[in-house]
Amino acid sequence: MRFISIYLNVEPLNFNLDLQTLTFLTFFMGLLLCVILAIFVSGITYAETNVCTKYQCKTPIIRSPELKLKIVYQGNDTQLKNESNGVHLLSPVTKMAFLGKDDILLLNKNDGKVIRIVNHTISDPLIDLNVANKWERGLLGIAISRNEHKTHVFLYYTESKSGDGSDICLTIFCAKPKEPIQNKLYRYDLVNNKLINPKLLFAGPKSNIASHIGGALEVGPDNNLYLISGDFHGYQINITTLAQNYKNGSFPDGRAGILRFTQDGKPDGDGILGKKYPLNLYYAYGIRNGYGLDFDPVSGKLWDTENGPSYGDEMNLVNPGFNSGWNKIQGISMDGNLSNTGKIAHVQPKDFVNFGGKGKYRAPVFVWNQTVAPTALRFLDSMKLGKNYENDLFVASFNLGEIYHFDLNADRTALRLPNPNSTLAEDQDPKSLTFVHGLGKITDMQVGPDGNLYVLSRYFNKGTIFKISK
Repeated sequence: MRFISIYLNVEPLNFNLDLQTLTFLTFFMGLLLCVILAIFVSGITYAETNVCTKYQCKTPIIRSPELKLKIVYQGNDTQLKNESNGVHLLSPVTKMAFLGKDDILLLNKNDGKVIRIVNHTISDPLIDLNVANKWERGLLGIAISRNEHKTHVFLYYTESKSGDGSDICLTIFCAKPKEPIQNKLYRYDLVNNKLINPKLLFAGPKSNIASHIGGALEVGPDNNLYLISGDFHGYQINITTLAQNYKNGSFPDGRAGILRFTQDGKPDGDGILGKKYPLNLYYAYGIRNGYGLDFDPVSGKLWDTENGPSYGDEMNLVNPGFNSGWNKIQGISMDGNLSNTGKIAHVQPKDFVNFGGKGKYRAPVFVWNQTVAPTALRFLDSMKLGKNYENDLFVASFNLGEIYHFDLNADRTALRLPNPNSTLAEDQDPKSLTFVHGLGKITDMQVGPDGNLYVLSRYFNKGTIFKISK
């Protein structure tokens, strides 16, 4: 055998190799050669087809073979820096809304511009607002309402009178500004491709905190506006209100809740929890922070996503007067006690604030023990992706670049999960829930006028809109 004779020829070098050793070396070298060849070939294939990080892939992975993914818009590089760690916590693109087919309004978080994209091409900004933009501040929420005569565009943003980025925030705790910085909700008229006639509908609490601001904004089936307002880290600066479940707390000031307004900024009737302003705006309370709101097209009920600290991200069915539990419960943990991690709190603690019985705690319909930073939540009120997805629920993860798909039960009050004995994500088969992976830092999802699902993301540092279709 030629291969063996080669090894036998090395005897002058004093290698004492018996037949068993030679056989082993022959097998080992052959195996090593096969492994190197396999790595080389697979490496070429992988490099040509896909490269993935934790949250984004060159070719995002969609689980359903009958569906396809396409980029319909991509902006310029959006990697911006701040003074502390060089990276903004939120994407510079935050939300989008459809005016019509292939006609999208897009929010630029940090420069306050509302961009219009028509047939995949951007126009001049419809408006350029002055925004404080450090950390989670900026241009955050949008909703659109139409009647026979007017198109209203509602914007929620951190207003600054000193220009974009005038706030000084080395951490989320900002230096005291010369003029008060507030998050405000305005209504505009869309006329001749411009947003004009601003009407102030709501001004949130004055705060030097640049985090837990919320921003999800929706027009409900009742034509009212619904807005998530975070708690502004009130518990860390000794601002404790009844809306945060502090029994001896101060009167609610617009933080830590889902607020409901008429399109003129008025309370809807006498309010759910009380008649005094702004308590009469609260549709729900006990909310730490959140970025996802939508109404079930079948039941008409409101659902939300909420963000925990390092645990306890939630998805909730939000009935009028809903108490989400913060600052006493966040999905799974009582009073921040991590020894209870993984144990979902189903019973309302006795020390919760209930506004004379008008507020009621309800356990989340789904909880992530390990945070995924859920953002957009969207019901697909369309058959365009197939009958099996019609009216189903989709939730996006900012941290992991994933979209999760959920079926609802018959009465639309809970999820049909692979493991029906638990509503904890870690007890489920993740592959059975993951709809798409690798889309980057997802901030919004919308169902377009064509019935397809559109996704807004910071994808390889570029503001990107994906279209998911059949």
